[in-house]
Amino acid sequence: MWHNAQDAYLESKVYAADGIELIRLLYQGCMSRVRDARTHLESGDIAGRARSISKACAIISELMASVDRERGGELGVRLVALYDYIQRKLVQANFEQADEPLAEVLGLLATLAEAWDGIQTQRPEAPVSPGPWTQAAAEPAYASSGWSF
Repeated sequence: MWHNAQDAYLESKVYAADGIELIRLLYQGCMSRVRDARTHLESGDIAGRARSISKACAIISELMASVDRERGGELGVRLVALYDYIQRKLVQANFEQADEPLAEVLGLLATLAEAWDGIQTQRPEAPVSPGPWTQAAAEPAYASSGWSF
């Protein structure tokens, strides 16, 4: 039950997010998977470690695919190269069953996430135009069922 509520919360957060917020969510998810991998490594859970590293690699692949290489110029090229480096470090950590590459990846991701946080705070707030999803959210589906809290 707890996972259903957490998944629903994350899903609503993703649907409401703009592009920069989606990138920030990907960084948070990737850092969480790397922390999980470190925990699994410490406890000797090989399958858990491999699963967490695979999820982190998948997130890095998404981040890599999201880079606009045409408009990003040299920065985009360098960011893709950094994502490639991070993926290689994750594979190394899994293959060698070592914590050092995971710690390095976590540090790189934290630095990148901090930079994206700075971008978010520098952007002016855009007015939110109401759409069909906001109108539907205003009246919960259970409102007519007579439930009260």
